[in-house]
Amino acid sequence: MKGIKDKFPNLPERISGLRELAYNLWWSWHPEGRAIFKLLNRQGWYLSNHNPVKMINLTDKKTLDAASRDPHFLRHYDAVLARFESYMDISRGWFCANVSEPKLHTIAYFSAEYGLHHALPFYAGGLGFLAGDFLKEGSDLGVPMVGVGFMYPQGYLRQMISPNGWQEGACEILDRENAPIRRMTDSDGNPISIKVPVMDPPVYLEVWQVKVGMTNLYLIDTSSEANDPWNRCISDRLYTGDLEQRLRQEIVLGIGGVRILQALGVEYSVLHLNEGHPAFAVLERVREKVNGGMSYSDAFDEVRNTTVFTTHTPVPAGHDVFSFQLMDKYFGSYLPGLELPRDEFFRLGVNPSKPDGFNMTAFAMRSSAYRNAVSKKHWEVTREMWQQLWPDLTPKDVPIDYITNGVHVPSWIDRRLGDEIFNRYLGRNWLEDHDQPSIWELIDEIPDNVLWAHHNIMKGMLITKIRARAREKWLNTGTDPRLIIASGVLLDPSALTLGFARRFASYKRPTLLLQDMARLRSILNDPWKPVQIIFAGKAHQDDQQSKQLLQKVFGAAKDQSFGGRIAFVEDYDELLAQYLVHGVDVWVNNPRPPMEASGTSGMKATLNGVPQLSILDGWWIEGYNGKNGWAFQGAPEGPNRDDMDAAAIYDLLEKEIVPLFYDVDELGIPHRWVSVMKEAIKMTGPNFSARRMVKEYTDRFYRKAIEACIKAEYRTEKRGAKVDLFRRI
Repeated sequence: MKGIKDKFPNLPERISGLRELAYNLWWSWHPEGRAIFKLLNRQGWYLSNHNPVKMINLTDKKTLDAASRDPHFLRHYDAVLARFESYMDISRGWFCANVSEPKLHTIAYFSAEYGLHHALPFYAGGLGFLAGDFLKEGSDLGVPMVGVGFMYPQGYLRQMISPNGWQEGACEILDRENAPIRRMTDSDGNPISIKVPVMDPPVYLEVWQVKVGMTNLYLIDTSSEANDPWNRCISDRLYTGDLEQRLRQEIVLGIGGVRILQALGVEYSVLHLNEGHPAFAVLERVREKVNGGMSYSDAFDEVRNTTVFTTHTPVPAGHDVFSFQLMDKYFGSYLPGLELPRDEFFRLGVNPSKPDGFNMTAFAMRSSAYRNAVSKKHWEVTREMWQQLWPDLTPKDVPIDYITNGVHVPSWIDRRLGDEIFNRYLGRNWLEDHDQPSIWELIDEIPDNVLWAHHNIMKGMLITKIRARAREKWLNTGTDPRLIIASGVLLDPSALTLGFARRFASYKRPTLLLQDMARLRSILNDPWKPVQIIFAGKAHQDDQQSKQLLQKVFGAAKDQSFGGRIAFVEDYDELLAQYLVHGVDVWVNNPRPPMEASGTSGMKATLNGVPQLSILDGWWIEGYNGKNGWAFQGAPEGPNRDDMDAAAIYDLLEKEIVPLFYDVDELGIPHRWVSVMKEAIKMTGPNFSARRMVKEYTDRFYRKAIEACIKAEYRTEKRGAKVDLFRRI
């Protein structure tokens, strides 16, 4: 198998290495990679929205030829290509030095979404960015990994807000010709087609590849003309509300994903399921072994012993449940190939506390030897939530572990903060060893004025970006001026700026800050110590309640009595997220406990010196130390819970946060505030990085699963030797 020959027919041979570099997202977290594209065509880089494939396609031949003869450009080009080629040597990685020979034991990582870059809109929120960060860090550490997911041609959701504040979604069709993604083809150059016979008629899958450093991510596409029209749309949209279509997606992701790896010749030792969506991959792995002559019982044990399952949600509605009738419709002809009786299969997916359908999380729990939640608090909630699967055990003995999420530091740290400040005060090798706490203690060496000046630059860039978006909307639509004002054109770079940016869902309580409008108005409109709030986020297309919450936020942003100090920035994406986590002054998080499994957006903000104001839930229970931000316990469940929690936030703002922010010296530097910023960086850098997270998965799960795989291979070899002996006799 190979990829179709890439575009760039005008690219001179001398700089042909840009072809492979553009199609590998390595550049997205290596500043020198982005710099070489900016050096080639700075205007094209910005016009392409930081997408090198699109940029090169739009660059004229004259410019490319000139670059291939420019000594200055070629010196930088050669240096970047040398670093890229050195990086791509997997034998130099941490995994090879500490765990195993990478070529022998690959981990197959399955996820319904991946947040990698805004040029590839295959994500809805935190789960996707967690998966994207996982692949990037796996590559950085040399963990032999392959990813499997969906190539959603309609992306997720392009958010547009109507004049009355209602979210109107539209699909942004992916421009495949101008995206860092390649269709996989056979030796004759034809798109490969893989059959999934579970459905009638069968579904044929095409495959696209994304290079994430050393990691290959294979994305499934059902839009093939070989499929019936109603099957072509299976992979169109992320998280459809139609249950049958959701089941069809999960069959294609799990069973189809395993078949794709087999067709591509990818051998792997460990299966890692990121949430329950891809759990049917377990069945297909079992079927492969049964077809090879193994009993179902032995096959299931081998697959189970080499499977890792990560659950992310404590929200019951977040766990997919399909009716037994629907399961019969799709699996009736598939189960005999596993030698698995229908009733036994259904029992694997039954949640004893609510046995009304096939629960994908229950199935994944039973089919995996290694199960984990994504924070310590989530671990407690998850063990209690799923204790009924182990009725003889107390919650504390339920065999579910936890590994707290982390964020990919090179992706989320501001480049200027890393290159210009951390390199100087932490040492030039800080990034290579950033999971070592001692390195981050050097944050205290950074002069307060240096860190504060940098933050003000980032804040200015955020507000400039928001104003540019508003101006573009005004030029393109000529919409109601009140909507433009609500988009943030009146934001003040000198005012204390709170940021609330995440997926709009009722349990995240996006309107909590608006609970007492009179008190909020008083806080925001203080003439000497003004405060402003930037909101951003999308509601699920089918979630009407969350759309109503968004409408309420937008209504407050339009409210003239707030003087433009509330803004809602529409169409929240990875690029806007970068500006927000770098540029606001305080990151606000106020979900309804214990519904926040982890909350990685706060990690990204605090990594950049933006303190968090959060209820004690998710990662903040582990991350808050009394000096790196602000926390409130949260009121007990009851009719006045939201009022009490909102009052706790207002109290913190009035009594602690606002006074501290405006306590400045004669040069305008808030030294005590900067101390909180430094403490936020010191806590997050080593403790909540994806590097720490991936190493934990490797040491606690992958090592054991690889050992189980080696033992299984040894048993298979012994059985094969006996067969050969009898044949010789």
